[in-house]
Amino acid sequence: MTTLTPRPPYSDQELAQLYPKNLELQQVQILLRHGERTPVGPRFKNAGLHGTWPYCKAANELKATILAAANGSWDHLAWKRRLETLGTGDAPKLATGPHGEIDAICQPGELTDRGRETTLELGQRIRKLYVNQLGFLPPALDESSRTNVSLRATPIQRALESVQQAFTGLYPATSRSPGLQPPSIVQRAMQDETLFPNEGGCKRFAELSHAFADRTAKLWNDSIEMKYINKKIGKWMPKESPVIQVDSHPRLSGVMDTVNATLAHGPATKLPNEFYDDKVRQNIDRITTEEWFIGYQESNEYRKLGIGSLVGDLSQRMVEHVNGIPTQGEKEPFKIKLSGCHDTTIASTLAALGAFEVDKDKWPNFTSSIAFELFKTKDTPSPPSPSGAVWPSKEKSWWYSIFSSPKSPASPAREPIVSMPESDKQKLEGHYVRIRYNDRPVTLPFCKPQGKHLEGDETFCSLAAFKEAADMITPKDWKAECKSNLGTSAFPATIEPPPGVVAPKQ
Repeated sequence: MTTLTPRPPYSDQELAQLYPKNLELQQVQILLRHGERTPVGPRFKNAGLHGTWPYCKAANELKATILAAANGSWDHLAWKRRLETLGTGDAPKLATGPHGEIDAICQPGELTDRGRETTLELGQRIRKLYVNQLGFLPPALDESSRTNVSLRATPIQRALESVQQAFTGLYPATSRSPGLQPPSIVQRAMQDETLFPNEGGCKRFAELSHAFADRTAKLWNDSIEMKYINKKIGKWMPKESPVIQVDSHPRLSGVMDTVNATLAHGPATKLPNEFYDDKVRQNIDRITTEEWFIGYQESNEYRKLGIGSLVGDLSQRMVEHVNGIPTQGEKEPFKIKLSGCHDTTIASTLAALGAFEVDKDKWPNFTSSIAFELFKTKDTPSPPSPSGAVWPSKEKSWWYSIFSSPKSPASPAREPIVSMPESDKQKLEGHYVRIRYNDRPVTLPFCKPQGKHLEGDETFCSLAAFKEAADMITPKDWKAECKSNLGTSAFPATIEPPPGVVAPKQ
């Protein structure tokens, strides 16, 4: 729910089991939740919680790119941010922290000093594994190896800053050659973003998520668990919304947001002890997790519109790697990709693949991560070199016909596996996908049957099986489907479980 306590680095024995000698690691894609942050809004001032937090020292060290007046070249302006608020009679005044601080004041939802520390440490753990222990990545980056790393982030600042910190942990300045070009970080406009469940960019998904949230409210608002929460902390709710409920103001998820943020920071920004009662926190976590993620367990439309495009991206990059095709805009296929995202990304991705259950699993901690690792058996041919290759080409009639069709995906690698000719399916053979959530291997239900995983280890899903599962939840046209079925019921006639999960008896 709050700060992650990472497990120790793998021992030599664990490494030998997790990375067997008959497999070669080919590609890693890591989804990483941002680090600790301030609450997204001020709450519970009546409980003594100060509304302004002084945990953002980066505000004292800001730099802006500016156009110099003298010769029109680019320069940098160092500046310090101070926040202003309204005082008595709307008179402006500087915002201050609990002890009168005017510097290092955080914005709502901003990555804090603690969040920078933990995402830097995450990058260092990634370096420990993939550079120091496995030798998968080079110890230093220069112009010839910089394309090994690909970076991505949502448009939300804390996700961008977290991936920057993680990259710095993976490759600190001392591990980057002098004069190395700055890394590119890919972002999207908010309306195109699929690196988290995007209610603002997908009208139908907003309908679905609101409907499932309303159902959760009806199921839990009068429950024993909610009554216990109210007994302990309800007295601090505002007069206009005196009872804590799933859909109160603040919502139960907002209460959790503030509790988790305060737990992660200093004594000057703490709530009364009742907020940290174990049973209060367990009940809040259980109910809020169902509110946000139960839809992924029951509706394929929910999975497709909520997180399916991201799962399709992950699968596409694996298939492109097998075929020796670099990611768009890159000259060479990357070896590791870091994507700065959110708690909803982490839980939604796992839930959509059947690896997260709302009645058992906890809300993802700050800096939680999922690593999608692509392997090949040592006797499987390596992917062709992209150097000098033009793809797709007219000589490759199937690729070309798919690529050139206006109704087909932009990349043939996104085409469902059932549409691939046998010759292209065979290229996936000998390749396996393994998922590690916070450094612990995950077994996907779809990959458990014989023939869909590496013999003797169900955590190694065959690439063909992983793509088949991904295809089931990947929308063909996310934006078009976001405009479809508007106004219809959000709930399927019968529960539609994730790939490989057995449907409960109705």
